[in-house]
Amino acid sequence: MIYAVIPAGGSGTRLWPLSRAGHPKFLHPLTGSAASLLQATVERLGSLATPEHTFVVTGTAHATAVARQLAGLPEENILVEPSPRDSCAAIALAAAVIARRDPTAVMGSFAADHLIGDPAGWRETVRQAARGAEQGLLMTVGITPTWAETGYGYLETGEPTGDGPLRPVTEFKEKPDAEVAEAYLRSGRHLWNASMFVWRVDVFLAELARQQPALHAGVVAIAAAWGTEEQDEVLGTVWPTLPKISVDYAVMEGAATAGRVATVPGDFGWNDVGDFHTLGEVLPADPAGNMVLGGDAKPGVFLRDSTNLVVVPHSARLVATVGVHDLIVVDTPDALLVCPRARAQDVKQIVDELKERGEVGLV
Repeated sequence: MIYAVIPAGGSGTRLWPLSRAGHPKFLHPLTGSAASLLQATVERLGSLATPEHTFVVTGTAHATAVARQLAGLPEENILVEPSPRDSCAAIALAAAVIARRDPTAVMGSFAADHLIGDPAGWRETVRQAARGAEQGLLMTVGITPTWAETGYGYLETGEPTGDGPLRPVTEFKEKPDAEVAEAYLRSGRHLWNASMFVWRVDVFLAELARQQPALHAGVVAIAAAWGTEEQDEVLGTVWPTLPKISVDYAVMEGAATAGRVATVPGDFGWNDVGDFHTLGEVLPADPAGNMVLGGDAKPGVFLRDSTNLVVVPHSARLVATVGVHDLIVVDTPDALLVCPRARAQDVKQIVDELKERGEVGLV
């Protein structure tokens, strides 16, 4: 048994107009079933963590929806951050709160918005990582790459230690260009960085104190007041002062340089659902290659002489296509997106421009 922490933030801008700031992608059922990505993440934990040992860190705008979707979670296990301070503050707050309950607990951090094709295989990989964490290592779960992806960061690994699957992580690598990604794929020493972490909370907090003393002091002060009458006052005072930085930059890169990070390679159908093209690749399609998300909704979808479409009917309208191929069609009550699947990543540019124009209601 471990403590599970699920950071639930971000707005999934490449999944606009379905995903919005007020209702981001982790609250949507993008799993091919009725479960949202967040609900699927909690269900996937299975025997790894009980509801009492499962925490979600989310923003004030999403706390009510998170509580509604996760009715089986204790209310006090939903940690609400007043404003986004990136992943390190969110994860460190959870670690500090858990440490007050169980100072040497093993904790895993798993994003709320990923898809896993083989949950049982994922759980076994996390168990292997937990064994490394019990030895005092800061563990990651690396993904065995299956193609030369340029949109992910990578972990450079050394030789396996002992007879088990653990490999030391020698360096965190930024998102590469195509030529470098090909070299990473051929090397056999590089894994995708899925930002899944497993560690003992005392080991992580000690490393946080070494590298980010101000952030460490802040989250420890907040955790000391958590659940008391002073919680809101301390949170409101200290939280805005915390550095806005990812846990990779703040802790893991420096810890890897110091020889304190290891990984377990995993191959369990991981996908970070980064855009609609990716969604079309991982969810079931019809014989013509068309993927319709929530296709049972009325009035329905009519596709004629159309192939390799990703269609998201999310309004009261009928969506019909004739003679089109390799497109994304996302229909919502106040916005319609049509673009080639090859341009799925560029959807973020629309969101950025809408923000610049002050169209906050649309993003």
